Amino acid sequence: MNVTDFQTPAEIRQLIREGQWQQPTSGLANGYLQANLAILPKDMAFEFLLFCQRNPKFCPLIDVTEPGSFVPALSAPAADLRTDLPKYRVYRNGILAEEKDNIVDLWTDDMVGFLIGCSFTFEEALITNGIPIRHNEENCNVPMYRTSIPAVKAGRFEGPTVVSMRPMLEKDVIRAVQVTSRFPSAHGAPVHIGNPASIGINDINAPDFGDHVTIKEGEVPVFWACGVTPQAIAMHVKPEIMITHAPGHMFITDLKSAEISVI
Repeated sequence: MNVTDFQTPAEIRQLIREGQWQQPTSGLANGYLQANLAILPKDMAFEFLLFCQRNPKFCPLIDVTEPGSFVPALSAPAADLRTDLPKYRVYRNGILAEEKDNIVDLWTDDMVGFLIGCSFTFEEALITNGIPIRHNEENCNVPMYRTSIPAVKAGRFEGPTVVSMRPMLEKDVIRAVQVTSRFPSAHGAPVHIGNPASIGINDINAPDFGDHVTIKEGEVPVFWACGVTPQAIAMHVKPEIMITHAPGHMFITDLKSAEISVI
């Protein structure tokens, strides 16, 4: 299946809903905002909303559904959060129980869906500025790592944060910071540049989520806040059930990147 840049978010979501695209979404729907997903029961939703507000770098909120509704009314009113992501993860009591291509059978009337900004959104801007994206070049998922940077606690929600990494030449780092800082709803500027050990990453070649990518001579690793953070929090807090996107397999909204960027 060849998903071109000319297809609309609705068309791509339809392909995903039909099971014709089950791969990571990096590089799809250029010009549109992609989002991470977290779904929790209503009795935990307020605490998670507070958690996102207290950790806006790692969990920039894009949309929140009404309890029981699987429709993200503000970001894609014709979409269905149960079917329109390529792959989902189901955590039960903090343990990854299964991965599914839809969650229709798991949805209940008390569930609340949270869409959180994704760094895939600003990758097109990096490429436009001459900064290559290694995981796209190597046709794999972006590498993601748990860090020693703690999230700000909110109710029951606390634990480690997660970052995504993109290697680049030293000369490109300042421009990458400038470009991505325009996208606060997609994690904004990097949270760390350089030595992985400084943020608790012991082995840059062994990501906790996603895939390993090549770091070439003369390149430095650059780390952005990552919306997989709720999955690390789920492992730490151990809610009875929490459903998320599978890392790299995002929800594509109808919101244009230019509309949420800061000039």
